[in-house]
Amino acid sequence: MPRTDYDIVIAGGGMVGASLALCLDSYSRAGLRILVVENFPLPPVGEGKPAYRPSFDARSTALSFGSAKIYEELAVWPLLAEHICTISQVHVSDRGHFGSVLMSAASQGWPALGYVVENAWLGNVLLNRLRQHTSVEFLSPASVESVTVSKGYASLSVREGGASREISTQLVAVADGADSGLRTQLGIGASIDDYHQVAVIANVATEKPHGGCAYERFTERGPLALLPLVTDDSGLSRSALVWTFPEGMADEVESWSDEAFLAELQRNFGYRLGRLRKVGQRNAFPLRLMQAEEQVRAQVAVLGNAAHSLHPVAGQGFNLALRDVECLSRLVAKAHINGQNLGDLTLLQSYTKSQRADQLVTTTFSDQLTGIFSNRKPILSLLRNLGLSMLDVSPPAKSRFVARAAGILPGAAAE
Repeated sequence: MPRTDYDIVIAGGGMVGASLALCLDSYSRAGLRILVVENFPLPPVGEGKPAYRPSFDARSTALSFGSAKIYEELAVWPLLAEHICTISQVHVSDRGHFGSVLMSAASQGWPALGYVVENAWLGNVLLNRLRQHTSVEFLSPASVESVTVSKGYASLSVREGGASREISTQLVAVADGADSGLRTQLGIGASIDDYHQVAVIANVATEKPHGGCAYERFTERGPLALLPLVTDDSGLSRSALVWTFPEGMADEVESWSDEAFLAELQRNFGYRLGRLRKVGQRNAFPLRLMQAEEQVRAQVAVLGNAAHSLHPVAGQGFNLALRDVECLSRLVAKAHINGQNLGDLTLLQSYTKSQRADQLVTTTFSDQLTGIFSNRKPILSLLRNLGLSMLDVSPPAKSRFVARAAGILPGAAAE
């Protein structure tokens, strides 16, 4: 087996890349030589806990109950939990129709259905934890410009500070996002199903406290979600909004004043949280289902949004990526102990085989949910509402649905 500079190089130090580095280092008991290459400058190394700076404009991620279990095992959860909001209930409804369902953590016997965390806090906690692991190195700001695969290793051209150098590794993990330049450079195609929708995300201040309840509301415009957040530094009760619109409305929605936007949101969401008092910075992005045509090659693994990018309506994307990361990390750590090349194609194919069912079910779940709740035809609307009503009165069916959404696979313990 060729001698390389590193065992693994991770291209991308965002939430997926940082989680991968942490899993690999933890599962191998610091036995791997890991390099993380990140294009953006990393925050300076501090002493003790990372800084938490709440912002009304912060972007957030919904962590499933299954994802929380992974971070607990990595000893990240106690610190992360200091600034997260617990989802104790999820209320799903269809505006102007009778169908609705209420799902609760208590009915499942769980402490939570999930959690909402600001991305900046999650990233800071992961990096803070990683910097306590001396076997993980960072290059930042830097980028992997190209990858050339040879027998038993990969050679990377890495640019840092205006200069390029060659780095060799057994395995390169591509985790540089949905528009992955490295995936393109490797000639790995992607299948794209354009939903012809845009998602508008923003934080909204509400008159009433959310009480840990997340809302999924389906409207004639498109599905909207309000996820509970911790209060900001001024004590405002906040929820994170993801609202889907037809792509043809993108310019119109962007032109709305904050007052007009809140009025339209109030009309569609109702007064469950009282009056909507304030909206933060709004961002919009097109929605599509993207799946890489190859997730592994000899010496290469594609992960996170570079591998599969899902509609945000069911909050499944990052949680699926984290389960991928955990599975790959365990296999790689075991291979390292056995003296196996970490980029061996048979090894990497065993990873995709292990995750195939989870990826297929999760992708289908998200895609079908999007189709079902974005279609306003009367007969489909009736069937949808009947389905919601039946789900609400069928505890076994509701339990299976909640387990799927919470990232608990069939047969897995939730305790």
